[in-house]
Amino acid sequence: MVSCVLDNNCTVIKNIKNFDLAQTLDCGQAFRWRKNEDGSWQGIAYGKFIRLQIKDGSLLIHNTTAEDFEKIWKDYFDLDRDYGDIIKKVSDNETVKKATENGSGIRVLNQEPFETLCSFIISQNNNIPRIKGIIERLCENFGEKTFGGYTFPTAEKIASLTLDDLAVLRSGFRAKYLLDAAKKVSNGEIDLEALKECDTDTARDMLMKIKGVGPKVADCTLLFSLRHIDAFPKDVWIKRAMEKLFDGNLPESSKEYAGIVQQYIFYYARQIKL
Repeated sequence: MVSCVLDNNCTVIKNIKNFDLAQTLDCGQAFRWRKNEDGSWQGIAYGKFIRLQIKDGSLLIHNTTAEDFEKIWKDYFDLDRDYGDIIKKVSDNETVKKATENGSGIRVLNQEPFETLCSFIISQNNNIPRIKGIIERLCENFGEKTFGGYTFPTAEKIASLTLDDLAVLRSGFRAKYLLDAAKKVSNGEIDLEALKECDTDTARDMLMKIKGVGPKVADCTLLFSLRHIDAFPKDVWIKRAMEKLFDGNLPESSKEYAGIVQQYIFYYARQIKL
């Protein structure tokens, strides 16, 4: 991977492989990215606003610096992981191979843990437009104003609020779960950063101490922000796909990378309208 910084505050990563912006940013693992009319994508993560393009085989990250690329974006977009090698290892199964061919540009994001936890609490029994709307209202009302929009509010900020304060979100039963998550994170009962070092089962059990967090929300948080790539979130789509495509059992060669393979399967199932 070769990167350079242009004069207009744009970092360029040349010869980018296995990275499609739409497949990665619009596949249900993140909710604050928006596609622009020119085909670029923009969003705010870790308090920073950026715009992304892939042009002539290179990834362009606008409105960033070399320092931010090294400290934030290289890890956020999982650029140090060789997805081509993973695809080779899991493609001994013909069905998984078809799924990887269909969604070979998907990367699993390493998002900010508290934002990811809250986002998937909000996602429960919800559709994508409404999830995005609730998150947008959460940021606009309780985040900090920054270039391009608002940051995601901290656990401490949300923990200081009441259910009446959160009524502006129009999030229904999810508000009390957001409040419980914020309080447990802000008071140290749940140390999200420490969960990166735990085994997956232990980390899942810790997250499920939060009211309203079941196995699916916990696994989404583990996979999309806490680096547990063996976590395998199961929703209706995945359960159906696993039964129809694999008789309910993930191939042995996929288990080490179960979370990444889950994303390929999820995307494939939607594409073929399984």
